[in-house]
Amino acid sequence: MALHEQCVGATDEWYTPPHVFAALGCEFDVDVASPGKDIVPWLPTRTCITADSLDREWAGFIWMNPPFGARNGLLPWLDKFFKHENGIALTPDRTSAPWWQKFAPRTDAILFVAPKIKFVASNGACGTSPAQGTCLMAIGDRGVAALRRAEYNGLGFLMVPAR
Repeated sequence: MALHEQCVGATDEWYTPPHVFAALGCEFDVDVASPGKDIVPWLPTRTCITADSLDREWAGFIWMNPPFGARNGLLPWLDKFFKHENGIALTPDRTSAPWWQKFAPRTDAILFVAPKIKFVASNGACGTSPAQGTCLMAIGDRGVAALRRAEYNGLGFLMVPAR
């Protein structure tokens, strides 16, 4: 659930399209910022957290497409994601933003998605005008393996930080 597409007052509900999950080729234990499988039936997750996610425990290998809207609204989501240490987070690829500079070095891998993702609207229609580029940040072996598959499947360019 995030503001991904340019839409003047239409909606701020935009969902990750199926081709992203197909490229990753994995199943997640939990979608921590989910509208639910009744709205997004293609989610490859066992469980969805649809409310109060930041106040709940996260378990297992997680998928996170957090809200992008509010200024610094990603920070609590990314703080919790990096404390959890097991999953993939979809974020804007704002490499000069202070939050990106803080969190990117803590990843095990980052996939810069290309071309820009055309997200799915709440009415099921595919967006036509992506507002920004995105990246997938992975922590843990399963996340890195999924990003390697996604790169191989043509979803973007993978960067693995030197340690």
